[in-house]
Amino acid sequence: QVQLVESGGGLVQAGGSLRLSCAASGRTISSYAMGWFRQAPGKEREFVAKINWSGSSTDYADSVKGRFTISRDNARNTVYLEMNSLKPEDTAVYYCAVARYYSTAVVPASYNYWGQGTQVTVSS
Repeated sequence: QVQLVESGGGLVQAGGSLRLSCAASGRTISSYAMGWFRQAPGKEREFVAKINWSGSSTDYADSVKGRFTISRDNARNTVYLEMNSLKPEDTAVYYCAVARYYSTAVVPASYNYWGQGTQVTVSS
């Protein structure tokens, strides 16, 4: 069993930056791909970014490419999401999750452990 706790969310103006953290406990995540998703009110949970076990491969949703960066520190059992040039449409609850397989890790069904989420609000 893996427990995930996200932190770093908050209120920021458009154009600003935030860095989200996802701390894992209960089991090491160093051999697992990890991902970030987000869910805005009234919308489905959508893929944001993923990273393979070593950090050598990453992928992003088109809507965040060039603005967001996913990274990991396996020694700290933590995954990060650096978010720059934030837009009001980035407002959502952000979740991190443990993936079953990196190759298919762009849909929620490909993940088996989730955090409770952290709210990100971008004002215009």
